[in-house]
Amino acid sequence: MSWTHSTVWSAIDALASRYGLTASALARKAGLDPTAFNRSKRLSADGRPRWPSTESVAKILNATGASLDEFISLVDARAREAGAPSGSLLGAELEGRLPAPAQVPLLGLAQAGAGGFFDDGGFPVGQGLDEIPLPSAHAEGSYALEVSGDSMLPVYRDGDVIIVAPGAQLRRGDRVVVRTVDGEVMAKVLKRQTTKAVELVSLNPEHPDRTLPLTEIEWIARIIWASQ
Repeated sequence: MSWTHSTVWSAIDALASRYGLTASALARKAGLDPTAFNRSKRLSADGRPRWPSTESVAKILNATGASLDEFISLVDARAREAGAPSGSLLGAELEGRLPAPAQVPLLGLAQAGAGGFFDDGGFPVGQGLDEIPLPSAHAEGSYALEVSGDSMLPVYRDGDVIIVAPGAQLRRGDRVVVRTVDGEVMAKVLKRQTTKAVELVSLNPEHPDRTLPLTEIEWIARIIWASQ
């Protein structure tokens, strides 16, 4: 027994709707081409059905935090509505391929600015921190920060969650989170890094760019994902 092409795509639409997203927004959130789930992409040029890949399904589950069982239940529900048999070879294939999402610590920016939450490398320490599923490709030592206030507008809004990777290599143009030795935490764009200082461009034009001596920086971490 197998699912049909239409019920699998209907389940993806239903999953997007459940999490308040359009199909295009779901694709973007999963790091895919925004048109990947468009109805025009569900058939090839000669009219043959085009199925979503297991990799695409894995990415939308990680992006939304939905479980494989949740997705299977959506497909089975669409299959029952269409009168198709439930149970799926694709579901079994996915279950064998999808890793359990990693959990990463979640801190607010106020916590990030307080003492006692980070080691010298910018990695979170201590017990009792909230955790969320890692929605992007795993990076060792990654953790999440919840944005507060408007200093990161228009790129990041109050309540957005960003994933940062302290151990990731930094390049010009990367969005980064910086913590100073005085406990100030900011998200900026890395303009230039020398042996003496770091030049940062503000995400919000109402806030000034910054040039910080390396002696004033406790740690700097690259932003690898955001919840928008």
